[in-house]
Amino acid sequence: MTARDLVIAVHGSAVPEAGATTARLADSVRARTGAPVAVGHLDHQTPSLPHVLADRPGAVVVPLLLGDGYHRTVDIPAVARAFDCAVTRGLSGEHAVALALYDRLRDAERAAGGAADAVVVAGAGSSRPGGDDGTLAAVRQLGLLLPVPVTAAYCSASAPAPAEAVALLRARGFRRVAVATHLLAPGRFTRALAAVPGTWAVAAPIADHARVARLVAARYAEAGAEAEARYAKARKAEAEYAEAGAGYAAMETGCAEAAAKIPLRVACQRETLPL
Repeated sequence: MTARDLVIAVHGSAVPEAGATTARLADSVRARTGAPVAVGHLDHQTPSLPHVLADRPGAVVVPLLLGDGYHRTVDIPAVARAFDCAVTRGLSGEHAVALALYDRLRDAERAAGGAADAVVVAGAGSSRPGGDDGTLAAVRQLGLLLPVPVTAAYCSASAPAPAEAVALLRARGFRRVAVATHLLAPGRFTRALAAVPGTWAVAAPIADHARVARLVAARYAEAGAEAEARYAKARKAEAEYAEAGAGYAAMETGCAEAAAKIPLRVACQRETLPL
C-alpha cells in the first residue's frame, strides 16, 4: 500500500528563521516515516494549508500546535474536511514536549553560565476554554523534573504576561529566572521573550527537537492504524453482507424449486382458494 502523504500544519511566521526550523522538522519526520511530507501554513507564510491539501487529498494532517485552541479545534478540521483528509491530535500535554522543553532549557542555562533558581514556562496563550491546557501541563511536568519553582505565562490572550511573571519571581527574591519557551518556531513571540527584562536565560523554541519529530511520526502512525482498523471493519461488513445476500439468494432458489414441484392442478386450486 502506498504511504499516505503527511502534512504538518503550522501557524506560520513572518520571521525567516521559522521556515528553516519547520523544514528541519519535516526532514526529520520524513526520515523516520518514509512518507511524503509537506508543510502547510495557517498564516504569514506560503504555501497555505488549503493549497497543500488541494494537491494531496486524503492526506494525514498533523497539527503542529502546543494547545487546543481555535486553530486545532476549528479551522484545521474545516480545511481538512474539504479535501477528505484525516486530522490527528495536536501536541498539547505530551510528555515529549516537556522533555524537549527541559533539554532546550538546560542548553540555555549552560550558555548563561549556570542553573536557574526559578523558571517561567511561556506559552502563546489562548482565549478559548482549554486553549492554555498544554502550557499548564508543561508547567506540571517540568515541575517534576526541576528542583525550582515553575510557573506559567502567556505571550497573548491570557495572563500573566512573561514580563509580569519574571518580575513577580524577582520580587520574591529569585535572581536567576529562566524562560522555558513553550513555542515551536521563531516568531514575534520568541523575539518578545528575548527582550523580557531580568531574565537569566531564555530557551529556544522546540519544533526541530528530535522528540517533537518522533511525536509527529507517532501521530502519523496512529492515523494509519486507525485507517487500517476502519478498512478492516468495512471489509468485514462487506463480507457479512455478501454472505447474507448469498443465503437469501439460496433461499429464493429453494423456494422456486419447491414451487415448481407442485402439480399444476393443485397450484391452480391454491391460487383460487379464498383467504
